[in-house]
Amino acid sequence: MESIQDKVIIITGASSGIGMESARLLVANGAKVMLFARREEQLKQLTKELGEENCAYVLGDVRLPAQVEQLVQETMNRFGKIDVLFANAGIMPASSISEQKHDEWNAMIDINIKGVLNSIASVLPKFIAQKSGHVVVTSSIAGKKVFPGNSVYCGTKFAVKAIVEGLRQESIAEQTNIKTTLLYPGAIQTELLETISSKEDRANWDHFYQIAISPESVAESVLYAISQPKDVGVNEITILPAKQS
Repeated sequence: MESIQDKVIIITGASSGIGMESARLLVANGAKVMLFARREEQLKQLTKELGEENCAYVLGDVRLPAQVEQLVQETMNRFGKIDVLFANAGIMPASSISEQKHDEWNAMIDINIKGVLNSIASVLPKFIAQKSGHVVVTSSIAGKKVFPGNSVYCGTKFAVKAIVEGLRQESIAEQTNIKTTLLYPGAIQTELLETISSKEDRANWDHFYQIAISPESVAESVLYAISQPKDVGVNEITILPAKQS
């Protein structure tokens, strides 16, 4: 593994869970991070904790391209470059298709798919111009395996897999040297379950998540992926509780 000293990393979904713990670990290893999320108080507290010389934040929503583009511009203004995008924002309002929760379906499509695309699109011109860059995206084990009662969420995560793997192959063909890493976390102790509106569905997922492991385990995977030499690509990492089948 190589040093990530002074690498500049954008993290979306940075106000809690995997995004927050990744910011802590990356700064502890010498990186500079730009945080992006919708909850300002959490971003302020994390920036204060990590130190303004290492960390800054932009308030915004990955569903809105203009706000993600502002994130990139603010990162360039503050740190002068961008080495890594960690597109981590996502929601999981789990329900069966028969429940017909159209608003929740659309929210997942907008955040989990379009939000990833908006984030990639915002950094891509910089990465292409500098002939380097790394796109790390939080998918889910649900991007590899379909879970009944969570079909639409699984669909968004399968889409993310196709998009990011396509970007990787296009980068090879176009010789832009852009790396990609897909993360497939299983049950992780985050706020993901807070978006489930049905009490029955929530109770079922709470039971399943009794085996959940800490978000630090995913943060360690992010650090591992971006610490590799230029000629080494860590394309996919699956992180599961040891007891998850």
